[in-house]
Amino acid sequence: MTEVNKTLYIPLYGKALCSRKGIILNDKKAEEIWGKAGFPLKGKSRSKWLAYYMGMRAAVFDGWVSEKCAREGKALVIHVGCGLDSRAERVGAANAWYDVDFPDVIEERKKYFAESESYKMLGADVRGEEWLSALPAAESAVVIMEGVSMYFSPEDLRALLSRLACRFEKIALLMDCYTVFAAKASKYKNPINDVGVTSVYGIDSGDDAAEGTGLRFICEREMTPTEKKAELRGAEKFIFSHVYGGSLAKKMYRLYEYEKVR
Repeated sequence: MTEVNKTLYIPLYGKALCSRKGIILNDKKAEEIWGKAGFPLKGKSRSKWLAYYMGMRAAVFDGWVSEKCAREGKALVIHVGCGLDSRAERVGAANAWYDVDFPDVIEERKKYFAESESYKMLGADVRGEEWLSALPAAESAVVIMEGVSMYFSPEDLRALLSRLACRFEKIALLMDCYTVFAAKASKYKNPINDVGVTSVYGIDSGDDAAEGTGLRFICEREMTPTEKKAELRGAEKFIFSHVYGGSLAKKMYRLYEYEKVR
């Protein structure tokens, strides 16, 4: 795998750790995969604080996807940059679901997940256009972009959003982003450095990312909601709430929701 693709083990570890501790996220599949994969994470990428953050972020995305699928029963769910995430199993939605990532990631993924009539895996570079033709016909889509926008240049990101907007009449999309400040700081201090990644991109405004794409910025969402932080106890709760889930985190990370309607 490339260095960028190896970053998938960071959220996998986080979800597995949270699940094993019985807090924030229930993800037995992540526990299973982490136990088998044996990827040698080190340094900051194995921090329990980052693990809690990854678990909370995943839980927020899960809740959002569940809500959108309940409202749009026939929407096609597209998880861009799925890595080894088991969201399709955690959410349990009846919608047709496509997990999409680079071909080598999907090959690794197939060791742990099986396709079904409603669940498919697609190996592709989404910076291209061909992968969209592999998706089934649908008027509406629920698009998940968790932990991937920072690896797209602003031009590539807008091009992807534009192609999605052209492909579907109705879209709900949730995407987390680094800020410009975080992207600059990541060259020197970021857990992804531990797997060899030093170049990422940031977005300071939800409107900026969607400009000219056909999508509309709806709102900024909270990545570390109070009810999830409340599952931590004592000093861990205090430290996480004031450092990793506090004002510094908001200076570094954002969670943006977009839509396209008829």
